Amino acid sequence: MSESPGTEGARAASISTDGQKVREQNIEKADEGQTNINANIEAKIRNPLKGIPYHDLMRRVELFAEEKGLGEHVALLRKGALVAQNPGGAHDIAGPEALSDEEKTVLVKEVEHKWRLPARLYLTIATCSVGAAVQGWDQTGTNGANIFFPDIYGIGGSSVRDKILLGLVNAGPYIGSAFIGCWLSDPLNSWIGRRGVIFVSAHFCIWPVIGSAFSHTWEQQLATRLLMGIGMGAKASTVPVYAAENSPAAIRGALVMSWQMWTAFGIFLGTAFNLAVWNAGPNNWRLMLGAPFIPAVPLLVLIYFCPESPRWYMKKNRYLRAWNSMVKLRNHPLQVARDIFYIHSQLELEHELLRNSTFAKRFVELFTIPRVRRATAAAFTVMIAQQMCGINIIAFYSTTVFKDSGSSDFQALLASFGFGLVNWLFAFPAFWTIDTFGRRSLLLFTFPQMTWTLLAAGLCTLLDQGTTRTALVALFVYLFAAFYSPGEGPVPFAYSAEVYPLSHRELGMGFSVATCLFWAAVLGMTFPFLLDSTGTVGAFGVYAGFNAVAFVMIFFLVPETKQRTLEELDWVFAVPMRKFARYQLTTALPWWFKRYVLWRRGAELKPLYEFDQKVEERGEREKE
Repeated sequence: MSESPGTEGARAASISTDGQKVREQNIEKADEGQTNINANIEAKIRNPLKGIPYHDLMRRVELFAEEKGLGEHVALLRKGALVAQNPGGAHDIAGPEALSDEEKTVLVKEVEHKWRLPARLYLTIATCSVGAAVQGWDQTGTNGANIFFPDIYGIGGSSVRDKILLGLVNAGPYIGSAFIGCWLSDPLNSWIGRRGVIFVSAHFCIWPVIGSAFSHTWEQQLATRLLMGIGMGAKASTVPVYAAENSPAAIRGALVMSWQMWTAFGIFLGTAFNLAVWNAGPNNWRLMLGAPFIPAVPLLVLIYFCPESPRWYMKKNRYLRAWNSMVKLRNHPLQVARDIFYIHSQLELEHELLRNSTFAKRFVELFTIPRVRRATAAAFTVMIAQQMCGINIIAFYSTTVFKDSGSSDFQALLASFGFGLVNWLFAFPAFWTIDTFGRRSLLLFTFPQMTWTLLAAGLCTLLDQGTTRTALVALFVYLFAAFYSPGEGPVPFAYSAEVYPLSHRELGMGFSVATCLFWAAVLGMTFPFLLDSTGTVGAFGVYAGFNAVAFVMIFFLVPETKQRTLEELDWVFAVPMRKFARYQLTTALPWWFKRYVLWRRGAELKPLYEFDQKVEERGEREKE
């Protein structure tokens, strides 16, 4: 029997009134939460659903489903909300929302078999990996071509002008990225989504790259490389965010770090291709410059089959599309319901941040809102450290460095190929370590190792020219790459993609990548002068010093993010920087000294972050 119009009107009015009340309650809670996510003095990781009574939570779920067009999923959302409220007690949920045996099994497998993921999620990560390979190959095209095209373009001399122009051509993609591509990421993501940005940026990694192979002057080469940089910047600012938003928290680091691993693979492909075409005739350098377009073609095709980021849909208030997208990225609808409702609940705490709509205002807030400012400082630190450590100098100029060490052209290309291979192979351990040892621990371990290996490589250039000198320089450069690849290699892009709240994620990631690539451009342009004035030993010594400085900055400014949901990181970065730094200096450092220097195996480290409760309690059911 259908309801009368009057009944329908009364029901609609009731929903509207109740919805307004809930929204007002949410605003009050969000205002309180806003303060908390800026000043988390107690360093507690809070669940936004904690403490909500059962009937209030269920009413909130019903209103959420009604307002967001998810009414057909309300039963699942009720279960998902209870699981999100008390993850440790999900098996004890009773009543109409009690989980079935299948649903309980799914939650168990989620923990015990965390790599059993849907095919579409693996396809998404594979597509992101292809995008990373494009980035790596783009970077290394000039590595081999550097010993050929300067003379052809008339900029191969030793004058200041020639060195500036050579550095400018090499740095072109990074200039285009840092000043245009990265900053286009925010408006483009807002207009066309993550997939759309990747699709558009792929075009910039095809046509300008092909154009670079046909350039006849350094001006033409610079123009094509600047255009290439626009695509590289937009892609580098979007792909890690896209991967992070689609991945489960337990293995997010491993999946997102595929960006760096496959960037390293792209560098390896570039060095291998440069070596393969070395004897291809006078136009071999044109092949080196033009070949990086190849992996961008499958990127254009594969991105079409990947689901859009559910979080992006939720930011745009398209919850039904977010649900349909999340279904493709999780193994069971219960996980979809849990994640959708939990993310939505945390976004309510960010409501003040989400209200900001102008680019300029959000940019200023990267440095003024405490929670966002701490994320900016941490992301800036890991990004600038990636350039100051010296890796891209070797990626740009390793062939030149090996040649200056007494190698022939072919031997220099072969040594650069070895560097590319080591850089890629040693990225694989990060798959297992980034979510177990964590981002911060990997950085603190690898930076000291990069310091001494880079210094040793420079000192070896003081030996007499010969096979021994070349072999030792290559050995320490390879050791440097072996330590870099599982640490500072994968961490910066994975870390920067996850630390910002959704409201500032695109702009924050754009700023982080712009920082990284701007300094890549600066170093690319200045390295020829540094190499000429100080020699290889002086240049490598400078970067060894930068590694030591980066270690100190990371120790005091970079919190750990492993195995936290993107929403839980709001609370991690709500802890004041002073409190974090004091903890590292007065608690973590003494513990490390006792544990690893004095070998006191019983030494215990008091954690900085704690959940409000070890097992979150579900709101009590009110009995009729």
